[in-house]
Amino acid sequence: MNVLGVETSCDETAVSICSNGKIVSSIVASQQNHSKFGGVVPEVASRMHEKLLLTTMKKCLDDSKISKNQIDAIAVTIGPGLMGALLTGVSFAKGLSVGLNIPLIGVNHMEAHLFSNFIEYPDLEFPFLCLLVSGGHTQIWKVKDFRDYILLGDTRDDAAGEAFDKGARLLGLSYPGGIEIEKQSKNGNSNKYKFPLALYNSKEIEFSFSGLKSSLLRFSQKFNGKIPKNIISDVAASYQKAIVDSLLNKLKLAEEKTKISTIVIGGGVAANQSLRKKTSIIFENSRVLFPSLQLCTDNAAMIAFLGEKLIKKGFKSNISVGVYPNLKLNDALK
Repeated sequence: MNVLGVETSCDETAVSICSNGKIVSSIVASQQNHSKFGGVVPEVASRMHEKLLLTTMKKCLDDSKISKNQIDAIAVTIGPGLMGALLTGVSFAKGLSVGLNIPLIGVNHMEAHLFSNFIEYPDLEFPFLCLLVSGGHTQIWKVKDFRDYILLGDTRDDAAGEAFDKGARLLGLSYPGGIEIEKQSKNGNSNKYKFPLALYNSKEIEFSFSGLKSSLLRFSQKFNGKIPKNIISDVAASYQKAIVDSLLNKLKLAEEKTKISTIVIGGGVAANQSLRKKTSIIFENSRVLFPSLQLCTDNAAMIAFLGEKLIKKGFKSNISVGVYPNLKLNDALK
């Protein structure tokens, strides 16, 4: 079976083909024009998806040496994400589904992140814990089986990825914030400044990053909103440390409570090297799996991969399927 996946939830225009559980092509066209705005502009993202989707699909087909008539089904992200961006991808996928007379399957973006580790670790077995950490989500899930998920912990307010992006703005860094803070942190002293670790001593599995952002704002106000260049690396490293320590503290608590020692981490923040290094130290006696960097950020490989699994299990979407900007992982089970 050849399943073509389409991903347009934010600012990455991505198309991939999964053939019998193997990714044979995965193309991502990154939209570079958002950095000047300091973040993603939804209308601009939608228009760029319209411009890039057809050429991205053609490149994907050429790369895989599979023709469009050999595609057996279309998988497309239906949420969560930006309304206009999702609509562009779903409309494109619907056109392909009707034109090629093949099934359409709507995919939950967060569920795809959860399953992205199966692409590179086919021996991964249930149950396992999953830390989903991105610009819009910071959650810990107990994954008992396929579509049998229990939410163990969530954020009270902001997601870790959002804390990175807004922190970067306060530091005067460009977008995307997580990458820029990581770059600055490499030459910094992470113990130079102490930023708050909300809920760190709580025995509840929950996160909070709004106070951390406020703390960085107050710190910047000491310098009239412009932190001196000679200390930015130390500030960035200390701020990053607070985010990473908060994540791993609660992940360790989840492991202790569930006694599950297989852990997978997914989402854009999973690409952070400090998070990866500290995880290997703290969980040295556990099996911890990170997807490769290209599978951490938004991509269509995970959409095609999960789409194929769903179709083989008998799932199928109606051609009238909509988009759901605030889709939750548990919504996938309904």
